[in-house]
Amino acid sequence: MKLTVLGAGAWGSALAATFCDRHTVTLWAREPEVLRSLRDRRENPRYLPGCRLPEALRIGDDFATAVADADLLVIATPLAGLRPTLCRLRDAAVASPLIWACKGLEAETGKLPHQIVAEELGAQRLCAALSGPSFADEVARGLPTAVTLAASDAAFGQQTALALHSPRFRIYANDDLPGVEVGGAVKNIMAIATGVCDGLGLGLNARAALITRGLAEIARFGVALGGQAQTFMGLAGIGDLILTCTGDLSRNRRVGLELAAGKTLSQILRDLGHVAEGVSTTREVARLASQLAIEMPITQAVDAILYRAEPAASAVEKLLSRDPKNEGR
Repeated sequence: MKLTVLGAGAWGSALAATFCDRHTVTLWAREPEVLRSLRDRRENPRYLPGCRLPEALRIGDDFATAVADADLLVIATPLAGLRPTLCRLRDAAVASPLIWACKGLEAETGKLPHQIVAEELGAQRLCAALSGPSFADEVARGLPTAVTLAASDAAFGQQTALALHSPRFRIYANDDLPGVEVGGAVKNIMAIATGVCDGLGLGLNARAALITRGLAEIARFGVALGGQAQTFMGLAGIGDLILTCTGDLSRNRRVGLELAAGKTLSQILRDLGHVAEGVSTTREVARLASQLAIEMPITQAVDAILYRAEPAASAVEKLLSRDPKNEGR
């Protein structure tokens, strides 16, 4: 199968290298300096340092050529780049099936990726979301990983999962598209919260409680948006949540650690050098939760820290002072 991966960040580069084992893969890069490194050094030092890319991987800079004869498109841009990429595909009259690997809710609109795809390419387009516990660095190095591929068209999801599956990159098909997308989006908020918790030295008991209650928030929000409750017990739910909240490679967790240290958000993002999707997602989830009357105290606390200048320690104290409730609520 001919695959084109659109977006040569860490995740796009890792996916392209992984799929190259079984398929003919083109990695499209937009940034000139990244393109030069990919071609000259077979490496992406800006986003994926130390990981050599396969010689068989094709590198492309012309968008029209890269997508023209692809059997499957893989969009691996940050979420902010999803809609512009879809618009380019629409304008180029490219009808290939596609999957996306970006996570979050679109800024200003609060839309999930599948809703953006439907708006730009139509609801009948064969498409799927790739999500689950996966750090790009480990995927690129061939370490065992298991993820979920969610599609509303179950047959397409199963066929695509089987085609892309490999012993070290295991893909499980799922038909709960909104649930998988919500799990991948909201876990980043919980990772920021967990980073704050760890940065303040609140201990492992507090971290475990935060992750568990965070999962309850994710599930409440996801079901309200059309997801299935059982999805949040799987790879795209609790699996991704645990990894992002505890792994040292998590950019969103790092944001929380730095917030606890007293750094400003602008300073943190400047030093990070990568997109931390939880920062923009927090505002949209908090807004939607308020509109839908969904109780999400952890999300609201992170929103207060990020956007209302609430000191991290103060936001945590407010969470700890909440009245106890039945655990199932």
